[in-house]
Amino acid sequence: MELETLKDLYIHQLKDLYSAEQQLVKALGKMAKASTNEELSSGFQKHLEQTKEHAQRVQQILSNNQQTTRGPKCKGMEGIIAEGAEVMEEESDPEVKDAALIASAQRVEHYEMAGYGTARTYAELLGDKEAAQMLQTTLDEEKQTDEKLNKLAKTSINASAAQKKK
Repeated sequence: MELETLKDLYIHQLKDLYSAEQQLVKALGKMAKASTNEELSSGFQKHLEQTKEHAQRVQQILSNNQQTTRGPKCKGMEGIIAEGAEVMEEESDPEVKDAALIASAQRVEHYEMAGYGTARTYAELLGDKEAAQMLQTTLDEEKQTDEKLNKLAKTSINASAAQKKK
């Protein structure tokens, strides 16, 4: 894909976000199973359903722009998920593993927030008000998920992990 215009870049960003969401759909179920904390596991399951909605929104925006979802694999998300997979395979204390899962999940959320914020700005500049609103909705949901993860980390999981001594 040639990037000659902001519209080209916008479509490229949308396809990258779609790829990222598809990869995340596959990873979140594994993260839920790897977690020993019920609240964290449940949160991963809820975010899995939300992630499917995010992918559908991006697909709708691409369709509205006469584009398919086909594009290169999002290498950024691939790397973040690979790091998270390494954490899940490590032998570790359950609370420490849950803390590591939160750290991995927050990396995902921050990566997505950057992508959705950029795409929303492009949509606004290109006059695609409906897409800008849809992208803002997703961005808001990603921020809420990050806040929930942060709260869970601070109020229980990281505190439990901090109690572990050699």
